[in-house]
Amino acid sequence: MKIPTFRPLLIAGLAITVAGCSSSAPAVVSTPIENIDTMPLKVTDLTETELKGWGGADLVSDTIPGMSVQKAYSEIIKNTKGKKVIVAVIDSGVDIEHEDLDGVIWTNEDEIPGNNKDDDKNGYVDDVHGWNFLGDAVKENMEYVRIYKKLKPKYNGIPASAVKPENKEEFDLYMSAKAEYEKEYNEALGLKNQYEGILQQLKMAHDAVSAKLGKEDYTLEELQAMKAETEEMKQYKGFLFQVMSNVEGNIPDAIAQLNEAIDYFSGRLDSHFNLELDGRAIVGDDVNDINDTNYGNNDVTGPTPDKEDIKHGTHVAGIIAAERNNNKGINGVAHNVEIMPIRAVPDGDEYDKDIALAIRYAVDNGASIINTSFGKYFSTHPEWVIDAIQYAEKNDVLIVNAAGNEGLDLDQKRVYPNDQTPENPREIADNVLTVGALNYTYGSNMIASFSNYGKSNVDVFAPGTQIWSTTPNNEYEFMQGTSMAAPAVTGVAAVIRSLYPKLSARQVKKVIMDGGLSSNATVVLGGEPSNTKNFGQLSTSGKMANMYNALILADKLSR
Repeated sequence: MKIPTFRPLLIAGLAITVAGCSSSAPAVVSTPIENIDTMPLKVTDLTETELKGWGGADLVSDTIPGMSVQKAYSEIIKNTKGKKVIVAVIDSGVDIEHEDLDGVIWTNEDEIPGNNKDDDKNGYVDDVHGWNFLGDAVKENMEYVRIYKKLKPKYNGIPASAVKPENKEEFDLYMSAKAEYEKEYNEALGLKNQYEGILQQLKMAHDAVSAKLGKEDYTLEELQAMKAETEEMKQYKGFLFQVMSNVEGNIPDAIAQLNEAIDYFSGRLDSHFNLELDGRAIVGDDVNDINDTNYGNNDVTGPTPDKEDIKHGTHVAGIIAAERNNNKGINGVAHNVEIMPIRAVPDGDEYDKDIALAIRYAVDNGASIINTSFGKYFSTHPEWVIDAIQYAEKNDVLIVNAAGNEGLDLDQKRVYPNDQTPENPREIADNVLTVGALNYTYGSNMIASFSNYGKSNVDVFAPGTQIWSTTPNNEYEFMQGTSMAAPAVTGVAAVIRSLYPKLSARQVKKVIMDGGLSSNATVVLGGEPSNTKNFGQLSTSGKMANMYNALILADKLSR
């Protein structure tokens, strides 16, 4: 499933003055950023401009825990172009006509557009800009719902004592999926009903107060000054005062937010948890046959006219490589990049088959980095994805993976995909870089409240809260999640592979991890003040990704 969610400086060491071994690399004369715990905390709110670009900010000059992207371009990269790098975005699809992306979309030069032939013999007809493994499918169940539906006729009502030994593993999977379905379904239904009740009360109170004040867009001060003669009006006033004191914006904004939340949970009930939904029927393949590959189409923007279903993938693509310095929208982290859109993540949980084939498609068609901003906690064919990850490793392709947004310790809870499991801490491959999300507030709250973590299963942290990027139809929005943190690191990896093409995927991973910023801060996890841990214990590197430092290390390693 796409992973969304509702100073003084002590510098140690000598300056590194070296020239890269390749002609594309800039000469680096820079000193790494170190000892960030001496930095003062930023006490003022971010301006709108700062918030929109905080992921690229520098902790030294801005007191914002960004990745020092602007600093890297101004002091290290400058006008150096490097080698073109192809980055595959396996996601919900990408708006390839977006004003800030149309110049960075990969084109398969070996394919003749529109002739209905597989010109390059790669198994995909007219795959000019990538491939859509979902065809016209959009809505899908969660994986545990699909498992529950499939096994329910076999095990419903059967006690554990009656299950044959050879079926115990399957029965346990059924019971686990059933419990997850019931928990998540009831939670979504309860929140939908709760928000609907709040919305009804809010509308009643708002209509009454608006009529009395003669305006809908009233301020908190105007509400306070309003005289409430009746008991009912006093209740309305008190309720609205409480709402306006706890949400940003006015009551119409609060109503809009409630409607958005209701739509979200209604959508989940209608699709993610709908036991009658067969979202895959329209695709027409056998999801349990990895050799059944003749499905999907070349429409990487998906089937919906408003392109709403590809918002996630478009946002991810923009973070990585939105055209820099084109006087439009935003600057992506990486320059000289081509985005290869691969549509394989529906509104619901992805299929293992699609992900495995998508990874192989990316590798076979020239991608050197793959961004995977999705994940799930149940998997029916994990071996297919593991094989694909190892295939990517053999072909020197780096996979940058989102850690997930449930505030969980992934050393205790397995997520798919990942390069290791809680039961077996040995990595299946050394080409996967798993990324947790940072908040823009440096200090105890710098870990995003939603971000998963794990000393063994998360490698590094990067900006993932309130990230401004491209959305369909030439628009831009804030989104957040580890889905946004992963492409930030993907962008850093793309710059490294562009400027230092002799470095392997494993070396690029190491450079990003080793080049991050360390902190001894005690941080809050899951938004719970009582749940704290040292930042260095939350990932393998114990660091925040930093492009400036990573380039210095890449230069040193490439000599």
